[in-house]
Amino acid sequence: MESKKHAQAYADFYESLHKDVAKSEYAHFFDENSSFEDPFQKVKGLDLIYAIFENMYTSLHKPHFKIDEIISADGVSYIRWEFCYALSNTSKQDSFVGISRVTFTHDGHVKEHIDYWDVAEHVYEKIPLLGSLLRLLKRKLHVSK
Repeated sequence: MESKKHAQAYADFYESLHKDVAKSEYAHFFDENSSFEDPFQKVKGLDLIYAIFENMYTSLHKPHFKIDEIISADGVSYIRWEFCYALSNTSKQDSFVGISRVTFTHDGHVKEHIDYWDVAEHVYEKIPLLGSLLRLLKRKLHVSK
């Protein structure tokens, strides 16, 4: 039952994130033993996790998360989210869906947070030459019914 409570509080935190959230707010969920992994990095500790989010807020325009599902069982929580962002204040809003697998300590700190999302579709395919090659490969591998 505790993991459900921790997961809901964590999801609420994610939905309320913005560029001015202080590091002390992140410390409610992350400590020096917390690990965070996504398709681009794997880090451990509050300072490095906070740096990931600082970079996100300086690299993207108005990034934010929308949580639409939380499932918790046997000490593990899965959180389904939509990440919304724009590359600049003049570019169109974009988004993609991902899943986070999160485990918590007894006091609600994150032990391990691992993000799963399709980096090829949402990043690599948007790079002109590489994107063309990946889309061609996808079409060739696609099975028609």
